[in-house]
Order: sequence, then structure tokens, then C-alpha cells
Amino acid sequence: MKIGDKVRFLNSVGGGIIKAFQGKDQVLVEDEDGFDIPAFIRECVVVGDSDMQVHSSNRPKIDPAAIQEESPKPTPRPEPKPEETAEGERLNIFLAFLPTDPKAIQTCGYEAYFVNDSNYFLFFNYMSRENNSWTSRYHGEIEPNTKIFLEEFQKADLNALERVCVQLIAFKKDKPYTLKNAVSVELRLDTVKFFKLHCFMDNDYFDEGALLYPIVRNDLPEREMLISATDLQEAMQQKAREDRRTTPQPIVKKKGGGSSAILEVDLHINELLDNTNGLSNADMLNYQLSKFHEVMAQYAHDKGQKIVFIHGKGDGVLRKAIEKELNTKYKQHYYQDASFREYGFGATMVTIK
Repeated sequence: MKIGDKVRFLNSVGGGIIKAFQGKDQVLVEDEDGFDIPAFIRECVVVGDSDMQVHSSNRPKIDPAAIQEESPKPTPRPEPKPEETAEGERLNIFLAFLPTDPKAIQTCGYEAYFVNDSNYFLFFNYMSRENNSWTSRYHGEIEPNTKIFLEEFQKADLNALERVCVQLIAFKKDKPYTLKNAVSVELRLDTVKFFKLHCFMDNDYFDEGALLYPIVRNDLPEREMLISATDLQEAMQQKAREDRRTTPQPIVKKKGGGSSAILEVDLHINELLDNTNGLSNADMLNYQLSKFHEVMAQYAHDKGQKIVFIHGKGDGVLRKAIEKELNTKYKQHYYQDASFREYGFGATMVTIK
């Protein structure tokens, strides 16, 4: 192959004129609409006839004086019509990502492809979001039952690809078809997976392992659950109200009067739960600690408040777990053994700072 050769694609419909070489295994092909399309050399075949329309800027320059006899124009070969399948009447559309060098997954770049596993043509726009605005990375038309190359990018570009969106319209040419709704799907790419070779899995569309993100599956667009901060806060408040009504709460008693009253919180499991059947020791400990955290959060801003957590002596497991939390998550607060006369070795008093 050389620059100026006419080529056709083996794995998809179309072709054009070789405009440039990219590395050892890729060429840049200019199609009939003047778009530059990267393609692997192994997926191209040189054609000797002129049955393919190419952009006017790349047509071969012919000297009329050198033509001894005008040859008859070749009859254009009709474009092959894509074969339809029964399952192709439902849209199945994917974004696919492949490493350029699977043996160097930590340092190599990636290729992005658009996969149209359906009997429909698609007009689509592939975008990424950054700084609350969207940038179109590729837009165009894709034929039925076809995959096309979108872009190649490096690891440094992954942050810009964390949020992507695909918008598309499906249709058929020169025949009746079932109307499909326009689709707009936002996705959050898990960029950590791009560093793990096992995440690039065997699939139906590539010989190599690929990371597939569905856009539409069986006519149903993928929907990511996007929750605003306001909705999240409201949901948490609603859950807190339901927990107060349905879940046993730690017993909190006030000793003394006024703002200096000491709170007592009994963390014995039989005071927190009516039934512990089916719970392991670890489950019960985690439940007791969750109630400890609830109380600490509730009084986190009440400076000077004294809270006595009654954990019992036992084997000291709960006591040690509480002290660990106080030494790590609540280092700003002061704690000590509660009154030995009232609680023995079974309670710890925390003073909110």
C-alpha cells in the first residue's frame, strides 16, 4: 500500500483514498465525504477499479493529452445492502474500549469503538463532559450491524472521559420500519477498570478482550440513577424518620438537670434488639458500634456535653472497639473511665469538645 491507493474496508462498508500512514499498522483513509477515517492496514484491501466515490481533492490527476483513446466508463458496482437479522429488530448499542497493547496495560493507550448490533442506521453523537459543559468527540452515521472506530486516547485523558453521553436516532433506508424513540444516555465510566486487564473481557464483537458499556439493550436505554444533593438529603432524612419508628434505639437517659446533664447510653445488645437470632458476634458488635456513632453524631456540636456509654465489662471487645473509634475518628473529644462506683469497669464517659 502507498499514499493515493484506493482501498475498501473488510469489516465494514466503505473505503476511500489512503491519505497518510499512522505507525506501522494504521492508515488514514479519506472517504467520499472528505472525512478522515483511521483504519488498520489488515482491515483494508487495495482496489484497482474506480467503483468507489472519493473526495475530489484526492482524485488522481489525469493528463488528457496522455489519453490515446477514451475508455468507457466502468459501471458502478451497487453498494452491498446490510443483511438483517431477526434479533436485529431490537436495538443493542454499545461503547467499546480496547487497550492498544494488552501486554503493557499500565502504560498503553486505548481505542474507543461504537457498536451497532441492530438492523437500523444510526445518527449519533458521542460526547464527554468537563466543567459542566459537553464536548462532541465524534458524530456521524453508522450502518446496521457494524462497529466503527471513534478515537484513540491515552491514560492522561481518562479523567475527561469519566462522564460520557451518547445521543442517537435510529432509522432504515428505503423500507418501512418500526419507529424507535430518540435516545440520550449519560454514563459514568469506571476509570479504575482501564488499569485492570481482567476487566477487558471476551465478547461477541472483537477478537480481543474489550470493556463494553451498553447504551441500549433490547430497545431499552441504559439509565444511570442520578440523584441531586437535595434529593439525597431528603431521602436520608426520610430514612432516619423511618428508623426511629421501626428500629430499636439506644436508651438515652439524662442524669442531673440543665445543660450540664450527663447522658447515659446503654449499648448492651439486649437493650438495642428484641431478638438476636441469626446474628453472629461480629454482626452484634457492628450494630452496637453503629448506635455509638449515631449518638456521637447527634451531639457532635454540643460542647461540654458528657455522654456515658455503658458497654459492660465482659471480654472487653466492645470497650476496645469504642476506644479505637475515639482515638481515630473522634480524637478531638476527651474520654475517660466513667464513675467506678456507679458503673464499675463497664462504662466510658466522653466529653464533647
